[in-house]
Amino acid sequence: MGDGVRTLAYGSWPSPIDAALAAAHDGQPDWVGCVGDETWWTEPRPGEGGRRTLMRRRADGREESVLPAPWNVRSRVIEYGGQPWAGALDDGQPLVVFTHFADQRLYRYEPGAEPRPLTPVSPLGGGLRWADPQLLPERGEVWCVLEEFTGEGSGDVRRVPAAVPLDGSAAEDRDAVRELTGERHRFVTGPRLSPDGRHAAWLAWDHPRMPWDGTELLRAEVGTDGTLHTVRTVAGGPEESVAQCEWSTDGGLLYASDRSGWWNLYRDGDPLCPREEEFAGPLWKLGQRWFAPLASGLIAVVHGRGSTALGILDPETGEVVDAAGPWTEFAPTLAVRGDRVTAVGASPRSAYEVVELDARTGHARVIGAPHSDCVDPAHYPEPQIRTFTGPDGREVHAHIYPPHHPGCVAPGGELPPYIVWAHGGPTSRAPLVLDLGIAYFTSRGIGVAEVDYGGSTGYGRAYRDRLREQWGVVDVEDCAAVALALADEGTADRDRLAIRGGSAGGWTAAASLTTTGVYACGTIVYPVLDLTTWASGETHDFESRYLETLVGPLAEVPARYAERSPAEHADKITAPFLLLQGLDDVICPPAQCERLLARIRGRGVPHAYLAFEGEGHGFRRAQTLVRALEAELSLYAQVFGLHPAGVPTLELVT
Repeated sequence: MGDGVRTLAYGSWPSPIDAALAAAHDGQPDWVGCVGDETWWTEPRPGEGGRRTLMRRRADGREESVLPAPWNVRSRVIEYGGQPWAGALDDGQPLVVFTHFADQRLYRYEPGAEPRPLTPVSPLGGGLRWADPQLLPERGEVWCVLEEFTGEGSGDVRRVPAAVPLDGSAAEDRDAVRELTGERHRFVTGPRLSPDGRHAAWLAWDHPRMPWDGTELLRAEVGTDGTLHTVRTVAGGPEESVAQCEWSTDGGLLYASDRSGWWNLYRDGDPLCPREEEFAGPLWKLGQRWFAPLASGLIAVVHGRGSTALGILDPETGEVVDAAGPWTEFAPTLAVRGDRVTAVGASPRSAYEVVELDARTGHARVIGAPHSDCVDPAHYPEPQIRTFTGPDGREVHAHIYPPHHPGCVAPGGELPPYIVWAHGGPTSRAPLVLDLGIAYFTSRGIGVAEVDYGGSTGYGRAYRDRLREQWGVVDVEDCAAVALALADEGTADRDRLAIRGGSAGGWTAAASLTTTGVYACGTIVYPVLDLTTWASGETHDFESRYLETLVGPLAEVPARYAERSPAEHADKITAPFLLLQGLDDVICPPAQCERLLARIRGRGVPHAYLAFEGEGHGFRRAQTLVRALEAELSLYAQVFGLHPAGVPTLELVT
């Protein structure tokens, strides 16, 4: 045994990774773009109220934030948002348009001047919102998605491709905004203009489908009056998800479709690289990009099974050459300038950073938001990529993070506690990246298992479809299968298993506490808990019919909604739990938590409820993140009999 290695019980290892450190590094750079020869992107500021700023990397490599607080570059279209900014050179100077979170107006910004509004405010419901902008200075316009509320209800909303004048003439005049087509579909992405300016393409879909169920790729002609006409569907349908479309420089229409069972790339209907892996993903935010065409005809691609690589696809040969480097995960954001591709990548040893790939040489380097080790990386967890066997012999994918500390081991014979993490979505997956929220636990001697339960993305459509009408069943079973397998093989302590998750993962955690006896406690974060009310107007428009595929149509299977809802079965919860909620959450509103709490009070189950003012769906403020993480650790300490140093005790009530 090496010098200075101490023998201490699991959960009591002293860690340099405290909650404040984890909070300071929460979030990631996103929405990369090129403005002339410069790379710009958005970046989180947890210490500035959780706002997102716009970053600029000058040609000489200097990085600067171009918008001071309180500017917050973030769209609320479909509540999850989308591409919130676009930029171009105008007379040699940067011209940028962006959506400001507080009022959701579109602003014009030129460095050295104050941002000026381009769109008006509407008093109706959620007002006017904008996303996925395409800047067209030669037309004097920015084309984007307009989301317009027509009443006070969450469903009183319409979405159309629209053109906003760059001269500010629509800043107080809704009529000066030009709608590019009639209102045809409930959901649309921003239109992409062909290189010759004569055609446009965009995606659309309608309730009850989600974009990963089925979308349509629409193609239209651009009239002399600048409107889009002769609109026709060229790909997609109710059972085919087209996740992205772009024009190649020679006018071919490129798109990612899952018609083969995997999201693969097509050009004018012909497959470019048929493989059993994903070249796209779930469209949670409008304008996400998994591929980007280069002027040379090559295509930059983010692709993989499970975790993703950045590569260059030659459509002539179908060959993909991946960028060399440490990164194991790339976010769905890409920008192209000449032969240079900008992306956002991360690895188990590095947080998300802005990466530039030279398509000619294959050389990749970090150019922005570089990862820096705030503690000795010997404290970072070392994930294992594993596949477990679930019920009926089905495969369940997971990342296992054993307890890890360079200076501590546990006494012989002691098995570690483990927390099963259920990701949100549920149509999503756990990325293979450095997460200080995970390291916070593993460096103290608590293992973490991230489970990509059936329904997760990254493993093809059939794996995704396992959750159809099975939400609250398959996700719960798959998480339990991983937890019990870890206990059976002697990796985890059977009596010290916990489950935690946020959003859809909060649902899985709560459903696991009501229907399995696997876990000693759980952490439930901004969850869905009551399906019937959530599907009957308690959530926002985008996901208001999601449950029709996840559970079944409410009108046809109302009993199933009640049967699976944790709020209806509070009496079955016997394990202690922590509930965390943002009071401004419109996706999973506080009423979901309050209903469960009313039914659990006085039942003798130790629990705590922490509700945070000014937080929505996904915590963003440093002080919230600190309080939540420390409370979660305190729950596990009390239930598992751990003794972590310096963590405030969470008061549990019954």
